[in-house]
Amino acid sequence: MEMLNIHNTVEDLVFAEVEEIFNSIEESGNPDQICTCQQCRIDTACFVLNRTKPRYIISNRGVARTETQPFEQQQKEADIITLVHEGIRQVNHNQRPFFSHKDSSENAVSFEKPVFNIPTIIGRLFNGLNFAPMADITIELRHEGKLVEMKDQNWQNPYHLVSNIEGTYTFWSSPIPAEAAGIYRIFEFAIQIEAPDFERVHHVFNIPVLSELKAVGSFSLGRTFKLPDLFMFPPGGEGEDNLAG
Repeated sequence: MEMLNIHNTVEDLVFAEVEEIFNSIEESGNPDQICTCQQCRIDTACFVLNRTKPRYIISNRGVARTETQPFEQQQKEADIITLVHEGIRQVNHNQRPFFSHKDSSENAVSFEKPVFNIPTIIGRLFNGLNFAPMADITIELRHEGKLVEMKDQNWQNPYHLVSNIEGTYTFWSSPIPAEAAGIYRIFEFAIQIEAPDFERVHHVFNIPVLSELKAVGSFSLGRTFKLPDLFMFPPGGEGEDNLAG
């Protein structure tokens, strides 16, 4: 069966508004001293997406239909802008304790040769019995059996879930050297999770990547790879690697 090309148009609106608002904060001199690091931007985007109803399309007709509803689109954008500002306040008030919250360009690993730029990996983890977001759980991203090295110190692996991020976890792998630009390669990664009173989760997935001339120096919400929701169950439940569509 051929997979449908499904796209959530609300994600585009959220990503665009988050970037625009954070950039405008920086351009204004940031009088309120809001943290505008990459991690706080993605945390804000997750905050908004978790509170916004998705709108899926499967064809260019869906895009065209969206364009014919300008009033509804304007209202959606206004609601998203309001949520972005609320998310910025929440994220700034509850910053992740394991990050320096500096611009990744200050600490980024420098690559002068062609590399595979692995996109940011985003996923969510829930309790399979009550569908509540998991917290106080450690999540590992592995490649070829080893922990994946992160882009810089603002990204952690293993990743520790805290209660105020509603089960959302993120990884950004360090660029992987390539022989030349334009090489297509599929990288196999695995999410591994172990916690007391729950069955182990081992979710394997592939990311296709085309090598580029140089490493990406700044984070972009447009370069993301989203995993299906993962669920943890107690022993004897639904088993490992539980996913939701």
